[in-house]
Amino acid sequence: MADQTHVLFVEDDDVIREATQLALERDGFAVTAMPDGLSGLEAFRANRPDIALLDVMVPGLDGVSLCRRIRDESTVPVIMLSARADSIDVVLGLEAGADDYVTKPFDGAVLVARIRAVLRRFGHAGGGAHAEQASDEVTGGLLTFGDLEIDTEGMEVRRSGQPVALTPTEMRLLLEFSSAPGTVLSRDKLLERVWDYGWGGDTRVVDVHVQRLRQKIGQDRIETVRGFGYKLKA
Repeated sequence: MADQTHVLFVEDDDVIREATQLALERDGFAVTAMPDGLSGLEAFRANRPDIALLDVMVPGLDGVSLCRRIRDESTVPVIMLSARADSIDVVLGLEAGADDYVTKPFDGAVLVARIRAVLRRFGHAGGGAHAEQASDEVTGGLLTFGDLEIDTEGMEVRRSGQPVALTPTEMRLLLEFSSAPGTVLSRDKLLERVWDYGWGGDTRVVDVHVQRLRQKIGQDRIETVRGFGYKLKA
């Protein structure tokens, strides 16, 4: 049990909760399944899982609010589950700090693949395969862009000398930008590199994370290149 990845799963539909729990356990995960947001928050605090799967529409404390509460206390990866791909709840979940989302009804194999993709990038928060392509401003693992300093070895970020708290996904996104300052990175490329998508994904995930990152490192630091993607100002 100690070597198993521990999943917190919050879902109010009994059939979906039980079936998904069994499917995840068959794939080797340890699962704590809860029917509502308040019990989910208690389970999170008691068990400190490796990843949380939160349905958007759960009673007591909805999934978006639960995600915010978890994010206030931890950088543990969070995947939101939504019944509608076009729902504003998807964006609200991402803005609350979720790292990804899966639309219901979902295939069990797809859910497991997404969980493993998130866990891979959280287990390798050092920036992915492209972080070694450092800019000319690298000195001993330190990248400097104006008032922004990125310690690629210590995984720390400072702005005007003050520490900036980033989630692992935000850190990986920033490292992708800083590995090629001034170079436009498309949303599809960022999905591939940061979210480990070997298939097409929803680019709203990228857009919301870029907005969250801008709020922390400066609105003007990452530039939108319309029709192409984003780039970090060198």
